Amino acid sequence: MNQADTAWMLIATALVLLMTPALAFFYGGLVRSKNALNTMMMSFISLGFVGVAWAVIGYSLAFAPGNNWIGDTSRVLLNGVGLEAQGSIPHVLFMCYQATFCIITAALISGAIVERMRFSAYVVFITLWALVVYSPIAHWVWGGGWLADMGALDFAGGTVVHVNAGIAALVAALCVGKRRDFKSSALLPHNVPFALLGAGLLWFGWFGFNAGSALAASPIAGLAFTTTMLAPAGTLVAWTLLDIMRTGKPTAVGAATGIVVGLVAVTPAAGFIGPMSAIALGFIAAVPSYYGLLWRAKTNLDDSLDVVAAHGVGGTVGALLTGVFAQKSLNGIADGLLFGNPGQLATQAIAVAAVVVYSGVVSFILLKAIGLVLPLTASGDDQNLGMDVSLHGEEAYVHAGGSSSTR
Repeated sequence: MNQADTAWMLIATALVLLMTPALAFFYGGLVRSKNALNTMMMSFISLGFVGVAWAVIGYSLAFAPGNNWIGDTSRVLLNGVGLEAQGSIPHVLFMCYQATFCIITAALISGAIVERMRFSAYVVFITLWALVVYSPIAHWVWGGGWLADMGALDFAGGTVVHVNAGIAALVAALCVGKRRDFKSSALLPHNVPFALLGAGLLWFGWFGFNAGSALAASPIAGLAFTTTMLAPAGTLVAWTLLDIMRTGKPTAVGAATGIVVGLVAVTPAAGFIGPMSAIALGFIAAVPSYYGLLWRAKTNLDDSLDVVAAHGVGGTVGALLTGVFAQKSLNGIADGLLFGNPGQLATQAIAVAAVVVYSGVVSFILLKAIGLVLPLTASGDDQNLGMDVSLHGEEAYVHAGGSSSTR
């Protein structure tokens, strides 16, 4: 047990927990005011239901010994998870740190189905999804599973978190269907400053997400901290330039989105690449996500807040570029394509494909099964009134005269 490592991981765990409320502000600012509370609740509720599910069984499925595919039940109800060392920190702290990852990964999915998915069905979905999708994939990569044995690199969750959530978001958007007024009225953000605040707090919390994944107050944590600062900076520059070239105006929503895409992309690479590689990765990652977002807007896919472009595409690009920029001289694990090991890129591609297939198929089955018991989509009347009032009996904003805005 190491006191410095324990102190750092206490801080890192708190930072990652903060990311879920930060996500609530990011998502909440991007929807219409009549749906602001419902959207934010979709993030906050994960803290409860997914957090409890993780402690009861999810942690065991992800990190108990088991086999190459899933952990066994030896850690159910946190059996044997106490003050003993897990690495150089208390086992209970390691469990809590991993819980914060599961919580925000489930919450990320909500951005694709806000403004029309029924809250009860959503809560059931993310709770079950955390157990049957997230936990096994976490075991594959971080729990001694088959992707770890293959040598797939995922420092803090490119495949486990972002590709996983991105493909689940795509499936959810298709299963839940489009908003009633999709493409028939302006679906504009009601509070862009909220979105900027959320993006800023996400960046702040992401230092715990990436640097904390070193699981120690170590030089690798310092490297991951540095790359987490520089990659989003590169994406922000690239995204702003793309905005200016396309419209002549840099947008605040674009800046917030660019920051998040940069954070997503560097997540799998954070402890494996150098600072200049991080800037390059950030620049490169901006392009496919930016144009993926524009392409989606021309389709009939109602991915409300572009989770697929930001997290699915951004996570995929980051995972693949990890196989390009990784340096064994930094991390002692593996080189990437640029440093003489083209096979690492192929391994990264296999990991991405495996997560896409498993998460996509099981998410689809889950949603269809839940839909047999609970309606997935809110009625047209509920959507017109707003999800805040119709599903929660509350309003984000009450104006003079006592009525809420329905912008």
